[in-house]
Amino acid sequence: MLKRWLLLGLWGVCSVVSAEALPIAQLEAFLKASSTVSADFKQVVIDEHGNPSQTSYGVFYLHRPGKFHWQYQRPFVQKIIANGGKVWFYDTDLEQVTIKKLDKSLGSTPALLLSGEIALRDNFTLEQQGADEGLQWVRLLPKNDESSFKYIMIGLNQGRLGGMELSDNFGQLTRIYFSNVKTNTTLSPDLFTFVVPKGVDVFAEE
Repeated sequence: MLKRWLLLGLWGVCSVVSAEALPIAQLEAFLKASSTVSADFKQVVIDEHGNPSQTSYGVFYLHRPGKFHWQYQRPFVQKIIANGGKVWFYDTDLEQVTIKKLDKSLGSTPALLLSGEIALRDNFTLEQQGADEGLQWVRLLPKNDESSFKYIMIGLNQGRLGGMELSDNFGQLTRIYFSNVKTNTTLSPDLFTFVVPKGVDVFAEE
């Protein structure tokens, strides 16, 4: 009888550990199984007082490893394209292109961590955060003290990408909601190739 209760107790502990680790396992399984991802997104910037200060909409495309296309469509137009370890930031209103190395661009474009060029467990401590807004959340805490943000959260909807949240060191919170998520579809290589338009200023950061 004692042996039976011990086994039941161990099973209960294992069940709790498994339940707690499930969202993290789902995130890693999603990234591993998804060679391509495309989705629409809504991005809401929350100021230090907790009020929405800006809402934008767009689309994004991901081809792992290392290729990424993030495009704001309204209320302004901007493209962020990653390929070959570099990221191009193109602002159509300013007629300006900024080129950065991928590892230096994560703070301004947290979704780049999905690209496969950044090892999650090497760069972040992963913590399960439970359910909110219908999503299961995983919090990523940067291991680098010089990071430009406090944390990144990734929300999963039945094991698929559902949302992200970024808290930076300036008190600003950015929330991203994904819809129409598709995985492992064929994406045009042109999506991940950036050609600098004529007459546009180019700034390359080391």
